[in-house]
Amino acid sequence: MFEALNPLPQDPILQLMLQFREDTRPDKVDLGIGVYKDDAGNTPIMAAVTEAERRLLEGETTKSYVGPAGSAGFNNAMATLILGDNSPLIRDGRTSVVQTPGGCGALRMAAEFLRLCKTDITVWVSTPTWANHLPLLGGAGLTIREYSYLNPNTLEVDFAGMQETLETAKAGDVVLLHGCCHNPSGADLSLKQWKEVTSLIQRKGLLPFVDMAYQGLGEGLEADAAGVRHLAGAVPEMIIAASCSKNFGLYRERTGALALISGTASVNSAATSQLLGIIRSHYSMPPAHGAAIVETILEDEKLRAQWQEELNGMCERILHLRHAFADTLAPVGDFRFIARQRGMFSFLGISPEQVARLRTEHGIYLLDSSRVNVAGLNDRVLPRVADAMNDILE
Repeated sequence: MFEALNPLPQDPILQLMLQFREDTRPDKVDLGIGVYKDDAGNTPIMAAVTEAERRLLEGETTKSYVGPAGSAGFNNAMATLILGDNSPLIRDGRTSVVQTPGGCGALRMAAEFLRLCKTDITVWVSTPTWANHLPLLGGAGLTIREYSYLNPNTLEVDFAGMQETLETAKAGDVVLLHGCCHNPSGADLSLKQWKEVTSLIQRKGLLPFVDMAYQGLGEGLEADAAGVRHLAGAVPEMIIAASCSKNFGLYRERTGALALISGTASVNSAATSQLLGIIRSHYSMPPAHGAAIVETILEDEKLRAQWQEELNGMCERILHLRHAFADTLAPVGDFRFIARQRGMFSFLGISPEQVARLRTEHGIYLLDSSRVNVAGLNDRVLPRVADAMNDILE
């Protein structure tokens, strides 16, 4: 049976990772892999995470299952983190959160849930969007359509194009939005634009589906959630997929959450029961360790303050690098859009051939699309990257 299978081409990001590891040049620079890095080029374990793990290892008494919904403490803490301390959606029982294996697990379970609700459902995703959105949603049998989002010439949000495309969506269609720190472009909606999108969604009868993977790494926890919270408070139903990989640094722990918002508490209860049935038929129950870390941090006042200080430091470092990168590239060309964007990623707007020259001639690695991980930079390598850019753009 297996002999009829043909090998798939390697994922381009994983292939880039392998090429970087095999490069023996000591001054090579990795700007491709989408993880946060400190000034030393490491992806550190946050001090608050280390302390939470110490407490867990000392106090844990069982390795028994946590149940399909995961930990209630984690779910409640994540609901508050996303929607705010005094959210009426939580107070009125219109919101439920379940723990998932990473943000990917949340996205896929949401897709399976949507297919249960309506077999011929269409999901609109931005152009561009995170590459894994397509297999995660399309693999569940959902129809994928694209709406305009990034102007390829200015590398800014094409908001008029976004509105124009979404005007063609039909009632009952789903629109996938990035909560903040748009991956891969870094071009975010302003709060004013969030409000206009909210009005369009209400008028068209669309279901909003938000991927919240970078809360806290754009402008801060509250600012990054402002647009999502406005939208959630205005619509009867909504889905939010959240990840703890970036803002807690728990990449390999696969810690995520899926939130359902319904019109009433009774509808939410029924919808959640269906979602839990889907989870039971897929992976049965989520892993416990990463969620226990997050729960420990968010439920302890001192640990939460320590975590938030560390997260603020990461956010400020990315903002500094964005401005420094744009300034360093100023003699090369107009890259001021990098400073205006948010989160870890931006497009440089160069060709695949120029990207290849950066890799082969200068040991600077980024994706062929020219997506660069700003968090992979530091003040020491910025001049070298600028010199390399000047070389390939001459």
